Amino acid sequence: MTARLIDGKAYAEGLRGRIAHRVAAFRQATGRAPGLAVILVGDDPASRVYVANKAKQTVEVGMASFEHRLPADTAQAELVALVEALNADPAVDGILCQLPLPGHLDELAVIAAIDPDKDVDGLHVVSAGRLASGLPGLVSCTPLGSMMLIRDALGDDLSGREAVVIGRSILVGKPVAQLLLAANCTVTIAHSRTQGLPDVVRRADIVVAAVGRPEMVKADWVKPGACIIDVGINRVAAPDKGEGKTRLVGDVAFAECAQVAGSITPVPGGVGPMTIACLLYNTLLAAHRREGLAEPEGMT
Repeated sequence: MTARLIDGKAYAEGLRGRIAHRVAAFRQATGRAPGLAVILVGDDPASRVYVANKAKQTVEVGMASFEHRLPADTAQAELVALVEALNADPAVDGILCQLPLPGHLDELAVIAAIDPDKDVDGLHVVSAGRLASGLPGLVSCTPLGSMMLIRDALGDDLSGREAVVIGRSILVGKPVAQLLLAANCTVTIAHSRTQGLPDVVRRADIVVAAVGRPEMVKADWVKPGACIIDVGINRVAAPDKGEGKTRLVGDVAFAECAQVAGSITPVPGGVGPMTIACLLYNTLLAAHRREGLAEPEGMT
């Protein structure tokens, strides 16, 4: 392997430490802790584990954690009423509704009910509009974490770099492209139907793979020395580990691309650990803005 391994787990740990330091200062200045409210509807096992991890890390950095667990048959009006109550609660700086929701609920309507200034998941249409317009807002956590790792690998000045984002989702592809544009990169958004996709990717100094296809990006797609951020999380069969066993892989063929790239994130252990850390970062940022305090510096 010639590429530098971008250790998202280590970066996230350091970020949480910096957040905890700023939370202590916030508490001293305001007499309260930043508050994060998480809503879980139903009992999906993966969502339950994820929400528990969020609550644990929220408390560990000194923030107030408010968990709201609702039954799977919760009515739309009841869920929206809870969101509106959290919007009005002065102790709550950030609101996250764990997705996916049960099928009878309208996810877009629930997200739209969240106060954009408390939208720490960065999914509200106002949050997306602020990002596209270059206005202060809250950025979706996975794209935000991806940018932190890119800057850790390449430095703060990304001006003139050519970036290719593979994937056009509202969760990752589009927002990370906007962040790269704001950093003065030349950005191409590609996807599974892009003609000559390997040739497009081969131009890139920065590749963000978020297309959801296991190990789609091959070594001969990669420009020597490129920075590769692999957002994909795909579970595939692992017959070498035994019958019925599986393993996690990204959208990038890691072993072969690591021989060409300059830096690369692994899966797992790359972008994934950044998501909750960036959720806490957004909550701290939202709390500062709501209290009229200067935004915390030196965090990333």
